Amino acid sequence: MAQATVGTNVDPVEVAQFERLANTWWDPDGPFWPLHGLNALRTAYLRQAICEHFGRDAEAPQPLDGVKVIDIGCGGGLLSESFARLGATVRGIDVVEKNLHIAQGHARDTGLDVEYRHTTSTACVEQGETYDVVLNMEVVEHVPDPASLIRECAQLCKPGGFVCIATINRTVKSWMFAIVGAEYILRLLPKGTHQWSKFVTPLEVETELVNNGCKVVEKRGVRVNPFARRFSLAPSLQVNYMVTAART
Repeated sequence: MAQATVGTNVDPVEVAQFERLANTWWDPDGPFWPLHGLNALRTAYLRQAICEHFGRDAEAPQPLDGVKVIDIGCGGGLLSESFARLGATVRGIDVVEKNLHIAQGHARDTGLDVEYRHTTSTACVEQGETYDVVLNMEVVEHVPDPASLIRECAQLCKPGGFVCIATINRTVKSWMFAIVGAEYILRLLPKGTHQWSKFVTPLEVETELVNNGCKVVEKRGVRVNPFARRFSLAPSLQVNYMVTAART
């Protein structure tokens, strides 16, 4: 992957886009409705995968009790709250300050204990932070230097810990479905949400993880039915996908 020449791994255009949408994070019928569906699917998948990794009972009321989690690019807190409900100690970070205000207010209203910080994964690495679980959902396709972000995910994970990165593949099919279909024809997402050139292939994600001390556990595709607003796991990695890995 090409390395960015900017001094920080933040795209001001992407930040401005998410600032405009910040107040709609918790509206299941608003612009972020796909993330609500994806969040439910991913939470169930990750609950099982993480419990298997750490030898825990996935059916327990709070199976991740005591597990330290960082949610990189937490947005309005959808995934952070889901993991807090599973008993995890969660820190959500984001570069969009408006997102964090929304996340903090929602967590307060629902009585959930989630720590939110206006910072970057780079700063967390520089401060020597480490976590049992590192989550990075739909972020790498929005930064100038995806390789650097993936490396930082590995660096933030403790030895023996668990990493999950979810993003969109750079294929003809993803251009047709995630951009042309979703943004211009069906208008399921605001125009300009994604740039195809920023999409990252599963091989690129896996290469960076392996080169930084991780062993890939699984790669799973995610199928989206926009008409039924239904999300399911799938073998194909052609559009949306997740990569899980263990830190060695």
